[in-house]
Amino acid sequence: MKRLSLSAAALAAAFACAPAAAQTVLTLSSWVPPTHSLTLAQKEWCDLVAKNSAGKIKCNQLPRGVAAPPGTIDAIKNGLADVSFTVHGYTPGRFVLTQMAEFPFLGDSAEPLSVAFNRVAAKHPEFAKEHAGVHVLTYFTHGPGMVLNTKKPVAKLEDLQGMKWRVGGGMVNEIAKTLGMNVTLKPAPESYELLSGGVMDGTLFPAESVDSFKLDKLIKYATTFPGGLYNTSFVFMMNEDKYKKLSPEEKKAVDDASGEVAARIFGRGWDKVDNKALENMKANGVQFTKADAKFIADVKSHTAKLEEKWAKDAEARGLKDAAKVLAEFRAEIAKAAK
Repeated sequence: MKRLSLSAAALAAAFACAPAAAQTVLTLSSWVPPTHSLTLAQKEWCDLVAKNSAGKIKCNQLPRGVAAPPGTIDAIKNGLADVSFTVHGYTPGRFVLTQMAEFPFLGDSAEPLSVAFNRVAAKHPEFAKEHAGVHVLTYFTHGPGMVLNTKKPVAKLEDLQGMKWRVGGGMVNEIAKTLGMNVTLKPAPESYELLSGGVMDGTLFPAESVDSFKLDKLIKYATTFPGGLYNTSFVFMMNEDKYKKLSPEEKKAVDDASGEVAARIFGRGWDKVDNKALENMKANGVQFTKADAKFIADVKSHTAKLEEKWAKDAEARGLKDAAKVLAEFRAEIAKAAK
């Protein structure tokens, strides 16, 4: 009896010392500031995953990005962090299909664009094949791209020429070159240094970036286009091995927060800061020019051939009937905007 009671006591002690149920931790990397809408959207996604998993999954936001923006996808692929996002155009030539979301005049709001982008890309497995080595959580875009500069109003095609412009790469680079612009590919966080030092005269950005990258005292002129001069495609992703190691319940928690749900989180967050930034730009005396019919027609005539080239390049990557997929994307944007 004495031996039995000692065994019971030992068992009780062992249970008392046992750790709480194991928790899966996802490490998050962000190459934009902690207050940027992308970082905040990533946190919102994490909070939703934690809720979906009843606390079995939690996130650890790293104090700084584990790689420069162009190296982010490989950093996630190689397990330097579990979750992050990147701009497809930061690695020229690597992604073709996602340029579908970057053409001019697609839409005036990031949320319906992001939802439509994710809906169409998720239907065609060729998009995922371009992201081999990472698990795609969602595809999304920023808001409509604008022309921003420190020198003069831009009201016609010729005004774009003769200045030095920073662009992020991808289709926006092709659009800019087609319009005769002198462009240099640089990641967004380098914009302040480039503009303040006079290395560049202007940049192509959504409104949000003026606030996010502290360009409010530098930008003097802005030109807007209905539907945007361009958009930028992003991927929100997880390390593939990390995703595969999740339990079925944990995968469901992640999946239920991803796809269209995550696209809305990122797009909605971007629209909110775009609107705030536009108000701040007006308050700071930025001179706005709205592209007129002639300017819009000139842009369309110069960029129409880019859609044809994209369709050929996309089909070479395995996407069947790419022109039809692009038309499907535009139809989905219209549905999502209702």
